[in-house]
Order: sequence, then structure tokens, then C-alpha cells
Amino acid sequence: MLPSSFVHRLTKIFLATAASAVLTLGTARAATETYAIDPVHSSVGFSIRHFVSKVQGKFTKFSGTITVDRANLEKSSVTAKIEIASISTADPDRDTHLKSPDFFNAEKYPAMTFTSTSWKKTGEDAFDITGDLTIKGIMKRVVLKTTLLGFGPGSQGAQLSGWEATTTVKKADFDLTGPAILGTMLGDDVTITIAVESVLKK
Repeated sequence: MLPSSFVHRLTKIFLATAASAVLTLGTARAATETYAIDPVHSSVGFSIRHFVSKVQGKFTKFSGTITVDRANLEKSSVTAKIEIASISTADPDRDTHLKSPDFFNAEKYPAMTFTSTSWKKTGEDAFDITGDLTIKGIMKRVVLKTTLLGFGPGSQGAQLSGWEATTTVKKADFDLTGPAILGTMLGDDVTITIAVESVLKK
């Protein structure tokens, strides 16, 4: 039989180790916050050259989460999904054409997705968020030039984070060139502009 003093010492060591593990786990969990994108207070827009001007459009249905490590924002991540059928360019006929197999083929590919692979701090509140953008089953690596607008309280006790991001993609990379007759009418570069208000999940 082990001496009672030895057993007492082992018990103290075990309890101290367990307490330290719980504290470490709690600290790790506290360092990570997950925010859900609020589509009512966010926007996903785009623009493309049409002859000598630019045509604007947007997607009205999207979702996503931002997982934030405030102690080191470069450890953060984001995933998002945008529903193609929600495209809107203020012209119903054009929207129908964009959803057709000539462009997005929304019936076969109902959503585009983005999943970040890295965050790089480029300024006080600025980041290059690199990730995989998938449209029509085609995945390309893109960089979102992102600005953190801040963290703060919202209505009814909600905790919010705000972000703005922009990137430029080539429609040819995602098989979005459309009929050949549109080749001289439309540019290849599409500028995407994102404004996000997200709500901390409890």
C-alpha cells in the first residue's frame, strides 16, 4: 500500500494538471470567435465594362461565417456561399440570360463558394485574404483586399464585426464569357465588392 502522503501528493499534482488543462482550453476557446454574415446588412456587388462604361450588379442571397482570432487575426478564416439565382442587374431579361447555360448555368451550378486558405496583415486594419473561389465547378485562387471596419455592440445585445473587401477576377477563368457576339461589348475583368456586417454566434 502506498503511503498516504505520497497519495496526497499525487492527488494534488493531478488536480493542478487538470485545472491547468481546463484553463488552457478555456483560454484557447475564448481566443476564437465565430461570426455569421448578416445578409440584411451586407452586400455582394460586381461591375464589368460594357463598351465604354460599366454595368453594375449584385447578388442578394448569400451566407457565410468568419472565424476570428483577435489575438492574431492572421489565424482567422472565412467561408461563404452565394446563390447564383439571386443575381440582379436591374434588367430581368439580362438576369435571366446570366442565369442561363450561356453564363452561370444556375440550374446546374446553383452557388459559388469561397473558402479562405490564408490571411496576411498588410496594414493596421488591412489584410490580404487568399482563398479558393469556385464558380461553375471551376476553382481558382483569388486574393481579397480586405479592411477590418471594427468590432462593437449592435442592437439587442448582439456583438458585431464589420469588413469590406474587393477583388478582380477574369470571367474567362470561370467559363463566363457568354456568346461570341458579346466579346467586344463586355470586358473580361469583373470587379467584386463586398461589404459585411457579421454577428457573433453565442
